Amino acid sequence: MSFIASCTAAAIKDAATSLINGDLVAFPTETVYGLGADAANEIAVKKIYQVKGRPSDHPLIVHISNLKQLDKWAREIPEYAIKLARSFWPGPMTLILPRTALAKDFITGGQDNVGIRIPDQTLALALLSEFEQQGGAGVAAPSANRFGKVSPTTAKAVEAELGAFLDSKDLILDGGSCEVGVESTIIDCTTQTPIILRPGAITHLMIKDATGIEPDATKKVDTKASGLLESHYSPSAKVILDQTPKPGDGFIALSDIKTPEGVIRLASPKNNIEYAKLLYQALREADNLELSTVFVIQPQGDGIADAINDRLKKASA
Repeated sequence: MSFIASCTAAAIKDAATSLINGDLVAFPTETVYGLGADAANEIAVKKIYQVKGRPSDHPLIVHISNLKQLDKWAREIPEYAIKLARSFWPGPMTLILPRTALAKDFITGGQDNVGIRIPDQTLALALLSEFEQQGGAGVAAPSANRFGKVSPTTAKAVEAELGAFLDSKDLILDGGSCEVGVESTIIDCTTQTPIILRPGAITHLMIKDATGIEPDATKKVDTKASGLLESHYSPSAKVILDQTPKPGDGFIALSDIKTPEGVIRLASPKNNIEYAKLLYQALREADNLELSTVFVIQPQGDGIADAINDRLKKASA
């Protein structure tokens, strides 16, 4: 496994070639780091599941570099999904769409739909573009962590989490810290109206404004997608929400909330956007410090607070 800190054009070209050859490449997106493989290569994709310890029926998200690649993976795309793609791609949004023959069962978890996104991160887009120029069609990339654990937002976190599981030919590309910090909004576009399966930085109001349609965030559907289990995004430390910590406990809250005496402050974000960016780093730090318990005061409001509180609810389950 090679850790690449200086991601030059030559390094990106070599990384794309590694994907073509069936190796894994961890790379940054604007949300979290992904663990990438050629989405059309069943053997390479199986390596993702092995490295993550991920159940084989959990579908993966295919990353592409531009809208021209969408028809390779998806068909019967509704007009509102096209509006969403034009409004928010590149960006932290995944669309669930009816699949083409290219999207095999080993990508979709046996479903007749596939998750697609175009990330808004320079290194990621360069890698995807180079991969497509070398003959690839898309890169499957779940978060670069062990299944159910905290997603990494730095390359060093990927190395700490997965270094022992990666092969010598696999790569980790260092693109700095992720800007958003929580995973993409997932929207099911296989019905007449968009259904929010997982909240993220693309919010309910943004979806409504872009499509003119009120999205549903409560409807129960059979669609399987990343991050929908009740327990997920969990550190080794126990996460307790909206209660008072004791001396020796970890603590995460907005900066205007004081730290109780003897409590270990893990993050003091100034606003909800910064909260999202710092959350996973703080949960990882709790494990680095071998804390047994982390108390978290959830942020208020809508927008990305919905995504933060979704992740905290699952981390505490």
